[in-house]
Amino acid sequence: MKIKICGLTKVEEAAYLNQYQVDFAGFVLFFPKSKRNNTLGQAEKIALLLDDSIKRVAVVVSPSLEEIREIEASCARFDYIQIHGALSEELLEQIQLPVLRAFNVTDIDSYPIYHASSQVAGYVFDAAEPGSGKTFDWNLVKKVPRDEKIFLLAGGLHAGNVSEAAALCPDGVDVSSGVEYDDRPGKDPEKIRQFVQNCRRI
Repeated sequence: MKIKICGLTKVEEAAYLNQYQVDFAGFVLFFPKSKRNNTLGQAEKIALLLDDSIKRVAVVVSPSLEEIREIEASCARFDYIQIHGALSEELLEQIQLPVLRAFNVTDIDSYPIYHASSQVAGYVFDAAEPGSGKTFDWNLVKKVPRDEKIFLLAGGLHAGNVSEAAALCPDGVDVSSGVEYDDRPGKDPEKIRQFVQNCRRI
C-alpha cells in the first residue's frame, strides 16, 4: 500500500520521509487559510531534499490557471497536482501535470466526470473539511466504481486506524494531521514511523 505524507512545511521533514521511504509528499500551496500553507519557494526547498523515489504533489484548492502554471514551472519538479474545490472541465484540459482529484462527501457525485478524463491520474477521497483530522463514513467509498486510476484514502487517518482503512483496499493512504506533533506545528518523526510501520504490516 502506497503512503502519502501531506502538509510538509519544514526542511527537516524531508529527512523523515526519506528515512521511512514513503511514496508521496504533499505540499499545500496558494491556500493561506491552511496552517500548512507554503510559499512556492519554501516548498521547493523541501522538495529538492527528497529522494527521487518520492513523488512530489502540489496540493491546491480551486486553483487559477496562473497558479497551475507556476506549479508546473517550479524547480520542485512536481509529479502531480492534487486539486480540491472547484475544477472546471475547461481548466482541467489545460493542466499539463497529472491530476489527483480530491473528493469529499459533498461532491462525490461528480466522480464520473473525472473517471472519463485521461488527465486525471487518480483520486483522493477525503473528509468534507480537508486537513481537519476528521474521518468520514468510509462506506461511501465502497459505492464508487474502481478503475485503473490511483485510489488514495484520506481524512483523519493515523497509526491507530490505518489498518481499518485498509479494509477498503485503497492503493494508498494519505495522512497529514495524524503524524503531527500534539503541542506544536510540524510533523512528528515518531508518529510517521508508527504510521508507516502499521501500513507495512497490512
